[in-house]
Amino acid sequence: MVDITNKSTTLRTAVAQAIVRVSKQETIAAIKNDTVPKGNVFAMSKAAGLLGVKRTPDLLPDCHPLPIEFTNVEYEINDLEITVLFTVKTIYKTGVEVEAMHGASVVALNMYDMLKPIDKGIEILQIKLLDKKGGKSDFRDRFKKDLTAAVIVCSDTIAAGQKEDRAGKAIIEKLETCDVKIAEYIIIPDERDIIQEKAKAFQQQGLDLIIYTGGTGLSKRDVTPEALEPLLDRRIPGIEEAIRNYGQDRTPFSMLSRSIAGTMKNTLVLGLPGSTNGAKESMDAIFPSVLHIFRILKGARHD
Repeated sequence: MVDITNKSTTLRTAVAQAIVRVSKQETIAAIKNDTVPKGNVFAMSKAAGLLGVKRTPDLLPDCHPLPIEFTNVEYEINDLEITVLFTVKTIYKTGVEVEAMHGASVVALNMYDMLKPIDKGIEILQIKLLDKKGGKSDFRDRFKKDLTAAVIVCSDTIAAGQKEDRAGKAIIEKLETCDVKIAEYIIIPDERDIIQEKAKAFQQQGLDLIIYTGGTGLSKRDVTPEALEPLLDRRIPGIEEAIRNYGQDRTPFSMLSRSIAGTMKNTLVLGLPGSTNGAKESMDAIFPSVLHIFRILKGARHD
């Protein structure tokens, strides 16, 4: 199955349809009057669909097992056609489009099975997805594609050439997938004055994002939060909480990180962990959703 461990849990909704076409008005009348020999067509088909949607991963090998937290079945009769509308909701890391289409198809098949003794001309048509919400594309905000960022690696050992940077490069890779231009990429030692100097300089240059990686731990040389906090106009606790919560689901040590987020005027400043996994997971936790901030900070300029 596709790896979804890097995805964030969100509310996912999908609506699918199936159309059952009968061959005569007498069949429609039997459904409405509840005189079909096998029972109430709508009620029994709904029950079949509810059972079917929960068995989707048992039948389709690449579908992830996931909690089905809401289902709804509606019927619309238009002449000889009955449209089945099947809605599925969950709060999970992946969508429920296939589950919704599977549910709609099972409802339609059950209707076929119940109606075939009285109508030999039944057809099942147009099983398809009508709508889906909650995936990554729904949370990609509309903003101008001219956002610029500086990525600053804070590490004594990397600055001394004793170790290769991987965390900064992971941050850059994520930013590029979000259409953010990398204006600066530098490596500096864990020195409070240098950290502050770079933040002030890049903010004055008008960069939209300044992202530090490293120096958020608890050793004596980890001073990135202490250096950045006095410069921030406002902290953004929600970003910090999202990063730690995402990380804690993957390693019990994330609670020890002191990631920091805030603004310097219209610039978003982030202080992320220095490990490669810590940096990558922090970026996965908040991007691209965090880019919504530039609609707020800069208003219509980024509409």
